[in-house]
Amino acid sequence: MKYLFEKPLKEGIILKRNNQFTLDVKINGAIEKVHCPTTGRIGNIDLKNVECLLSDSTNPKRKTKYTLEAISVSNPNKINKKWVGINQIASNKYIDFFLKNHLLNEMINDYSEIKREVKLGNSKLDFLVENTYIEVKTPLQRLQIEYDDNIKTKKTTPFSSTERFKKHINELASSLDFNKKAILLNVFQYDNPGYKIINPSTNYKEIKESVEKSIKKGIEILASKY
Repeated sequence: MKYLFEKPLKEGIILKRNNQFTLDVKINGAIEKVHCPTTGRIGNIDLKNVECLLSDSTNPKRKTKYTLEAISVSNPNKINKKWVGINQIASNKYIDFFLKNHLLNEMINDYSEIKREVKLGNSKLDFLVENTYIEVKTPLQRLQIEYDDNIKTKKTTPFSSTERFKKHINELASSLDFNKKAILLNVFQYDNPGYKIINPSTNYKEIKESVEKSIKKGIEILASKY
């Protein structure tokens, strides 16, 4: 069973990123303002002239008709392109679909209840599946994939916005005081060969300590790719 979009995705070419939320994209010769669901950077890629895949919204009240779902890191003339999914918001939708269809039984099984956006302490965690909290993350600050020679890159600074991650992993660890299982699930929307810390955040040491404490307490840190 596969997750399918309501409509086939459309191909376009990114002309420029206007701000955190919108891009100008050429689609079938016309220029459209497109919603960008990822407010941060996408690896170290300069998005100008990059090919992309777009979903078509059915909501007539939306200001932008299309949403950016993926970018290509391949030469335009390649038949089988390498696509990188960048819609971090959609990761939760995908995991919800897989959970409802019991397609993640190696990770969690024997459940009948799935809750979304469940409050725990001072956080809202993505899922409560029976008595297991699951927090979903989609890392895009550093892409673990090789680009073809047409992809231009730009210099980036180390990531520093880690407070939300630290809060969530600490809340997950606290749930083990009354639950047996808690999962931090890293979702890669591309064929990721493996996850390595190449360009550590400015708070790397502090975050590493929080992660190690959480693992010792029993948190499972897993990765999946779709």
